[in-house]
Amino acid sequence: MPDIRPTVGSSALVLNATYEPLCVVSVRRATILVLTAKAECVSDGDGILHSAHHTLPVPSVVRLTRYVKVPYRTHVGLSRRAIFARDGGRCAYCRGSAETIDHVFPRSRGGLHAWENVVAACAKCNHSKGDKTPAELGWRLHAAPQAPRGVAWRVLGHRTPDPRWADWLGLPSPVEAEAA
Repeated sequence: MPDIRPTVGSSALVLNATYEPLCVVSVRRATILVLTAKAECVSDGDGILHSAHHTLPVPSVVRLTRYVKVPYRTHVGLSRRAIFARDGGRCAYCRGSAETIDHVFPRSRGGLHAWENVVAACAKCNHSKGDKTPAELGWRLHAAPQAPRGVAWRVLGHRTPDPRWADWLGLPSPVEAEAA
């Protein structure tokens, strides 16, 4: 068995036989899939894995050799980390650095703990707002909160994608992102 130690890019994207993104697994799991011929390496990562009998490039993207039917979740789980990722770590009210989450319509007044009612906020705005609505204070949200959509959110959740996965997740490549 190859000596597999965590590296900087210690995860790999798994594609179905139809090149549809399925999930993210550890480099160890991806290597085992390749060695057992359950998957083939589509894109190499950084480094080489060595064993007594094999030398294998670290897989970054692997494709399963057989099609797997997977029932997908239709929603993305709501978590503090996911809210910060959705809002880019910025306060929804002043665009400062966010430290807390805030319910736009306060829970004390019947507001739901749902994607459409939760935003990232800085401590100052969150404290000032208290249990009032933004309309009562004359504040406005910079963007209406909504549940994240897309393949990248379904597969990755709040994790930061490896730039080499952009083609398979429908994300802009690093070069396109800099031009935008």
